[in-house]
Amino acid sequence: MTSSGFCFLSKAILGFLIATSVILSAQCFAPSALESIAGRHLRASTTEDSSETLTLFSPCKINLFLRIIRKRPDGYHDLASLFQAVGFGDTLHLSLSDNDGKDEFTCNMEGVPTDSTNLVLRALELMRQKTGKTDVFFHADLFKRVPAQAGLGGGSANAATAMWGANVLMGNPATLEQIIDWSADLGSDITFFLSRGTAYCTGRGEIMTPIDPPLPAGAKLTIVKPDLGLSTPKVFGALDYDQLSVEDPETLLNIFLKDGVINTDDKYYINDLEQPAFDCLPELEALKDELLCVKGFDHVMMSGSGTSIFCIGEPNDKDSFMKEFDEREGVSVFNTEFISREEGSWFVNPEK
Repeated sequence: MTSSGFCFLSKAILGFLIATSVILSAQCFAPSALESIAGRHLRASTTEDSSETLTLFSPCKINLFLRIIRKRPDGYHDLASLFQAVGFGDTLHLSLSDNDGKDEFTCNMEGVPTDSTNLVLRALELMRQKTGKTDVFFHADLFKRVPAQAGLGGGSANAATAMWGANVLMGNPATLEQIIDWSADLGSDITFFLSRGTAYCTGRGEIMTPIDPPLPAGAKLTIVKPDLGLSTPKVFGALDYDQLSVEDPETLLNIFLKDGVINTDDKYYINDLEQPAFDCLPELEALKDELLCVKGFDHVMMSGSGTSIFCIGEPNDKDSFMKEFDEREGVSVFNTEFISREEGSWFVNPEK
């Protein structure tokens, strides 16, 4: 190459670099970029476009242990529990609505209320009032898989998911800490679903201590749900306070975190609501006894107030297990795993 050709090429390269630098600098100081940086603690796959629809996974949970501490003067119970998010759940499609003055809500599952008593609509209204964005309304479509009266927190997860999504669509006016604080106004378990996937919950369940990092994602479990359901008030009504465990919940927490879910001794898998649920539904105890005999499961226990029973691990003969239980009339089986979320992002469906 001649010296004049080399000089021309050098000037061209220099000009390109300067132009690129100017463009990048302009982008760095653009308002949209600054807004993105300011709101990165609450991310979802969306844009500021009012036509954008968020598709959010709404996971359910299990209780690795559940201690009932006392009945309070207000009629509620103080509890202490280690909650874990799992990859079986619902899907919420959420978008901004042009329907001034009213949110719109639809759901595929028969029997789910679609009026103002639904937790999704209550969550959207709460976000509107707390943020002061009272002129913003939403369309929410919930594809539900988690059954009711299962002890899996499906409705609470839907509410937490709606709060997260509404905040994103409104431009992140609230911090995660604010949303966590507000969530207690709606119910006991909602706060947990704003953790990263593992949390120690006390009070009515609304006082959350996140476990960070969460328990390792990917641990396999099977949830077995009979069609028979139990309301939480009925289970608490059958509670015999003299039969409650005396294990210190903080000791239980330390054991689980130290030994891990698999290696923790069976005797520390405690659910104080299990026996009253069995007293209400003897068939549920019989189902647990069957599952305890399945080779491959490390631990078997009822979740929450029932009636789901979770089994940590996988059956040695999965085909035979599914044939015996999933094809049984009146029983549903969901094979899933522990999940967690990245800081600043929402939960992702592991099945996708």
